[in-house]
Amino acid sequence: MKKWNKLFALALAGAMVLTMAACGSKKDTAESSGENDDNTFVVGFDQDFPPFGYVGDDGEFTGFDIELATECAKRMGQEIVLQPIDWDAKDMELESGTIDCIWNGFTVNGREDQYTWTDAYMDNSQVVVVRADSGIKTLEDLAGKIVEVQKESSAQSALEENEELSGSFSQLLTVGEYNTAIMDLESGAVDAVAMDVFVAKDQIADKNGELIILDEQISTEQYAVGFLKGNTKLRDEVQKTLLEMVADGTFAEISQKWFDTDVCILEP
Repeated sequence: MKKWNKLFALALAGAMVLTMAACGSKKDTAESSGENDDNTFVVGFDQDFPPFGYVGDDGEFTGFDIELATECAKRMGQEIVLQPIDWDAKDMELESGTIDCIWNGFTVNGREDQYTWTDAYMDNSQVVVVRADSGIKTLEDLAGKIVEVQKESSAQSALEENEELSGSFSQLLTVGEYNTAIMDLESGAVDAVAMDVFVAKDQIADKNGELIILDEQISTEQYAVGFLKGNTKLRDEVQKTLLEMVADGTFAEISQKWFDTDVCILEP
């Protein structure tokens, strides 16, 4: 019995080595070619980031960027794999090869040299959400208040760059995802939440006017699809496909569905 266990353990160890070697070879091949070798297009996204990527009422992933990415993969002849990620671990996911790109309301500004990017496809801005009865009307009114942002988000970067504004807060807190931030705001645990304007509009849509967006913006920015630095081959393929979707009206159709307007800034 002991001899059988020893043989089994050796066989299992050998199988694990072969598996690890195969995985390493696949990753190395993908990195050297700049594309997948298994005909899949793995999109990394934050599943708590409506309306760009989230879990729908039917339990399936959905959202504006999810639909764009799905259509893009279909046209490229690849099977899409939607891979939820922790936003603060996005670089590790990309560098390890577990995802091919980050496509989920991903801001270019301030990250220009960190990734290989498609051209920006839509404009966005960072805004502040507060309770309607808070008495907060302007960014100046945030002095002495507790403000919350998603960790590693564009809102966090924008506020850290604006030291005069963020320095006036009593606290600048970070949280894993915006659903939690909104709950903190509603409960009174924080006084304001800074986030992308389209995400903010989606978050307050069903709040019966209890939450509002301040008129003043923290910053303006643009969204694009981000790839591992140097992966121009896959970037170029996605870029070409996106432009085809713009030219034939598919991009505008998807945009109208989610925003009631065409947000596209790509030129075909």
